[in-house]
Parts: sequence; structure tokens; C-alpha cells
Amino acid sequence: MSLPEGPLVAWLGDDFTGGAAVAETLAFAGLPAAMFLEPPTPEMLLRFPGLRGIGLATTARAESPDWMNAHLPELYAALKATGAPLVHYKACSTMDSAPQVGSLGRALELGLTATGEPCAPILFASPEMGRYQAFGTLFARGPGGIHRIDRHPVMARHPVTPMDEADICRHLGRQTDLPLAPLMRPDLGPDGFERLAQQGPRGIAVDCAGQDDLAAVGRIIWSRRFALGSQGVESALVAYFRAQGWLAEESTRPAPWPVDRIAVVSGSASAITAMQVAWAEARGWPVIPLDTVALFGPGAQAAIGAATDSAAAALAHGRNPIVAALRGPDDPALATTRAAIARAGLSPAEGEARIGEALGMVLSGLVDRGVGRVLVCGGDTSGRVTRELGVVALEPLAWIAHGASLMRGHRAEGDPVEIILKGGQMGPENLFEQALGQRPDPVMMGVGADPPIR
Repeated sequence: MSLPEGPLVAWLGDDFTGGAAVAETLAFAGLPAAMFLEPPTPEMLLRFPGLRGIGLATTARAESPDWMNAHLPELYAALKATGAPLVHYKACSTMDSAPQVGSLGRALELGLTATGEPCAPILFASPEMGRYQAFGTLFARGPGGIHRIDRHPVMARHPVTPMDEADICRHLGRQTDLPLAPLMRPDLGPDGFERLAQQGPRGIAVDCAGQDDLAAVGRIIWSRRFALGSQGVESALVAYFRAQGWLAEESTRPAPWPVDRIAVVSGSASAITAMQVAWAEARGWPVIPLDTVALFGPGAQAAIGAATDSAAAALAHGRNPIVAALRGPDDPALATTRAAIARAGLSPAEGEARIGEALGMVLSGLVDRGVGRVLVCGGDTSGRVTRELGVVALEPLAWIAHGASLMRGHRAEGDPVEIILKGGQMGPENLFEQALGQRPDPVMMGVGADPPIR
């Protein structure tokens, strides 16, 4: 037995950074993958021969259940039409979601209906990223070590969906009436999932407490038509394929080739992103605040123009600008921005969309002035910015960090742009410096210094 021809998995990213992380996981394991911003036409797919993974990027994590009802059935149908044996709803590995914002319960309901799958595996764990499921409970690495997700110093304070429940089935049970059950680690044997599925749950949260569990979990996932979870789904599939001898053991993680300049925009309120911004600022990177209050009044265009001009001036003087809307959960701008959004009569989601679009306009202006590599901080922000740049597809190019790889952004018009999409919780402290690139050692990396060509 061997892997079938054509796409193996088709995924729907509930935000752009998470969707890109799936492409990264597959591509750097030797399975070519690309993520599209709209369902790709046959003509578009001809530009990407040999894909084993096909993704669709969405902003579902920031949307309402009504939005999901209106959009996900069509998107699931497009994924199913690729012929991939598995459709995957890619959720954040920290499970952050709520009944009215980014409902994973609704995504599960619609995915089961679209694929005809009676019982879906649920896997948020991604051990290589420090995410673990044990006895039905989600844990994540963060400042100070590994924490239960409801006690995580960052996720418990998430500005939109603060995590207050670590029991996976209980958390998702707030978002759906479907019966759910956990599959505990002692029951990961060949028949454990099937025996539990026969009891009637429509979703089973599968324990994965470390790398050693991945192949067993991957076997379960490969036997189903639909899965809900993080890029750990693809990590598990890769581990299973390798255990079966269907996929080479060697991973290919080319390092980014160096560039002189990079432009960064951030709409993330994460403490981890704030730490990364502060690290770069302490080393001379200019941080340019975007006047977020002005975005909700008559001064919006002036605020966008001022930030763009300041960033362009920094680049002209040989510096790497960071245009930041917010700087962590304790930034006073968070409260004043929320007040401005309310005064404008907008919902929080609509306000966040406007901030993301403004950052996209700033970055688009910088790209038009010749910047070739850009970095975007924030999962929801990345979706807005990428669309403003006119990107239609993203393809992994080089490895920087988990969930923050260098991508080639294919644009509807104009030259491609090199782009890193970084979720709020992703990346080391010195990520921005790493994104500038360094010359890879061909012996250590197994690749040359030249970028891939497509």
C-alpha cells in the first residue's frame, strides 16, 4: 500500500497564520502545499503542479456563527471537490474560540454535514509547538513553562476569546449540542477510536501528549473524512505516513536567504508579540504607532498616510520599521481603541477588521515603494493585510520558526512578495531579526542558498 495520487488533505484555515502553518508543516515534510485566498480555479492550480495539500484561508476565527452558516458550506464543498481524502478545519492550537466568535462547534457541525463524516477526530495538540492533549485537557507552553490552557498567562487574557476552560469537550460543548467525547491516551490502540465512535459521539478529542503519540493519532485521522484541529493534524499524518514507509524521513527546512530590509506591521495585542517588538526596538528598529483612534473618525486616511510616510522614511535611512497598532494586553491604546470603535457604532470584530485593513494599506504602500519582504503580526490582522496586498496564494519558501515561515505571496497584479504571517503567540523573541535571513550552511541544511523557483 502507498499514498494515493493527488492532494492528500484539503484544509480550511480559520485565520491566515494558522492556515499558512499547515502549508509549512506539509511542505517542509516533503509534501508540496499551497494556500489560496479563494477556491482555486483549474487554471490557477496549473500554476502549482504536484500539490499534496490545498488550503483555503479565511477569517472564520473572527466571524459569527451566522457568517459561518453563510460561507463555510460553499468553502467545504470546494475543498471536497479537490478530491483529497481528508478535509481539515484548521483551528488555533490554543483552542481560543467562543459561541459567538470563531465558533469551533459550528465549524464542526458544518464540516460533518459537508463531508458525511459520522465522527470527527479533534486534535489541538502540536507537540513540536508545545501544545499537548492529555486526558481530554489542553496544555500549552508559554512564559514560565507548560500551562493548562485556562491558566496560560497569555491565553487566559486573550482580548477577544479569553480561555477559561481547558477541558476540550466542555469548551466545545458551549458551542455545539453535538455529543463529544475524549479518547484517553491509554486507549490510543488500533481499535480505541472505533469502539468509542460506536457509542455515538460526533467528535472525539484525541489525546496526544508528545511526539511518540503522533503516528497513532495520524492513523486515526487518516481513517476519517473530516478532522478539526491545529496543524498537529498534519504533523500526525506525516508521522503516520513515515511509520508506514510511505514518506521519506528527511525533512527539508531551507533557511531564508538574506535581505537588507524588512517592514513589519502588527495588529496583535499578544504579550509575546509585544516582547518581540520590544526586543527589536531595543536594537534600533523604529516602532511607529498607528493612531488607531483616528481610524474611526475623519482622520483615518491621514493616520494611515502618516504611518506609511514614517515607515518609508525609516527604510530610506536603512532601518527596518515596525508599524504597531497595539503593544500588548496592557497597552492603554487598547481601551481607547475599543471606546472609539463603540462610538463609531461598530462591533469589536468590525473594528478589528478596520485596523487590519489600515495596516494592509500601510504595508501596500511600502511594497509599492520597493520593499520585497514583509512580516505581519496577528492571525486576524494577517487576513486583512494579505488581501490588501492583493495576494491570491501563499506558498512556503523557507523555514524561520514554527507558525512563522517565509512564504511567497503570489499577487493578482504585480510581482510576488515575500511574506511572513505570524500569529500572536508564535515565534522566538528575536523573530524579526531572524526574518531578515541568514546564509544557510548547505551541509547543515541539506539545501543551497538559492531560493526555490516556481
